[in-house]
Order: sequence, then C-alpha cells, then structure tokens
Amino acid sequence: MKNDLQFDFTVDKATKTVYITREFAAELPLVWDAFTKPELLDQWVAPKPWSSKTKYLNFEVGGKRFYAMVSPEGLERWSIQEYTSITPKTNFKLYNTFADKDENRELPGSDWDHTFSEENGITKVSISIFNESLERLEKMIEMGFKEGFTMSIDNLEKLLETLSQK
Repeated sequence: MKNDLQFDFTVDKATKTVYITREFAAELPLVWDAFTKPELLDQWVAPKPWSSKTKYLNFEVGGKRFYAMVSPEGLERWSIQEYTSITPKTNFKLYNTFADKDENRELPGSDWDHTFSEENGITKVSISIFNESLERLEKMIEMGFKEGFTMSIDNLEKLLETLSQK
C-alpha cells in the first residue's frame, strides 16, 4: 500500500455537494472494472462488517444497479443507481436513491459523477455527489458516509492490490 496516494474528501453544504478524489496504484481498466462490474463492486463497496449484494446491474445509459448493503444481522438497506451517462474508461454518471426491497424509491436522491484518469500507473478517480436537498446531504453525513466511504475505498485498494498481482 502506497501512503503517498491522494485522498481528498470535501463537503460543500452551500452547493449540497461532496467532492472525493482518490488515487490507486493500479491501471485504469482494472479500476474502471471495479466500479462497473457487480462481481467486483460487491467485494469492496460495503464498509466492514457490512456486505454488498447486487440483485442486478445493467451498465448502460438508462440501465440500473439495484443492490443492498447487508448488515451482519441480515438487515438490508437497498439503493437504486440509474446510469445517466457513460464514456467508457473515463466517466460515468448516475442517479442514486435509497429504495425498499421492491424498488420503491425514497426521494430525494443524489447525482454522482465519476471521472477516471491514469498517469504513470496511478489511476485517479474523482467523484462529485450532488444532493437534491441539504437535508439529504446532512443525513448522509450524519449516517457516517465519510467514514463508511473511506472504509470502502480501503477495501477497494486491497482488492486492486490482489487483482494486480494476478
């Protein structure tokens, strides 16, 4: 694990946006796959001891990922992500909202914009998360989003190290 890799997490309440930048010591195609393939996403996206369970993922514009974060006790917290824009290997955007197990959305949601770039074997992922309401942003932060996301990103770093060695 390289400790000199960039990780920034900024909350801007005025614009209702969270900005995240993270570098990984892995090639861009591998990092892209980790964000877009369910068999990889489910290995890292949930902060331990929670796990991720993707019911389905259709990675195309207008496609969706329906998944749950599952607690050790079996509590499922469902979300829907609808892909609104995809530029292969460089950017994808999605609309994210919590939902129940029957895919009924809990509004408001948030718009996520993921940008990928690589330089000298280091892949940078920049994510902006625009929330439809300040109340949703504040709830997200209160629920421990920064801590949970940081744990998930650490999971991703370990997964990328393992996959890079194969």
